[in-house]
Amino acid sequence: MGKHKVILVDDHKLFRDGLKLLLNNSGKVDVIDEASNGVEFLKIIENNQDAIVFMDIQMPELNGIETTKLALEKYPNLKIIVLTMFGEDEYYYQMIEAGVKGFLLKNTDIDEVLDSIETVARGENCFSKELLYHIIQNLSQAKRTDYNVPNLSEREIEILQLICEGLSNQEIADKLFISKRTVDTHRSNILEKTGTNNTASLVMYSIKQGIIKI
Repeated sequence: MGKHKVILVDDHKLFRDGLKLLLNNSGKVDVIDEASNGVEFLKIIENNQDAIVFMDIQMPELNGIETTKLALEKYPNLKIIVLTMFGEDEYYYQMIEAGVKGFLLKNTDIDEVLDSIETVARGENCFSKELLYHIIQNLSQAKRTDYNVPNLSEREIEILQLICEGLSNQEIADKLFISKRTVDTHRSNILEKTGTNNTASLVMYSIKQGIIKI
């Protein structure tokens, strides 16, 4: 299996250089291009749609949110992982709704970064547990209003809980002694019932609604 191709999008050159060095030295990744803002990125992505993209949020000219929206509208299969810091909570949900594949803190260990690349390359989502816990804490402290909770079956709630704990469909299947295809079907039904379009938005929705607790 060849190396994973990666593009780095961040306005801090020192950060890009450091991450690029670590990724290239891993022997598993080839950083094929980089950009300092969204405008530059949209020019280079046209010929590199099979690369995994690490996207900063706050950048000059065109920020990560608008860049992600524009890129995914044109290339819906593009795999984007957000690089973020604590304190950027107001942007998390916008990036999730835009369809990013994951979130990582900028101080994440390189092994976790490499794991995230492998996970996203398999078509799965990847979210920093530390960041997810931080978001969940904020949600749990927020004032709740009345919500329309979807009519989920006991099995769907059981699977939803495991999804929110970060298990993959195969891991859920193994844990519940059912087939992965069955889990795939349940996940699709849960997404449809909750009106969410990816794992991250499903987790946020579930916490807000009080359907599951982490």
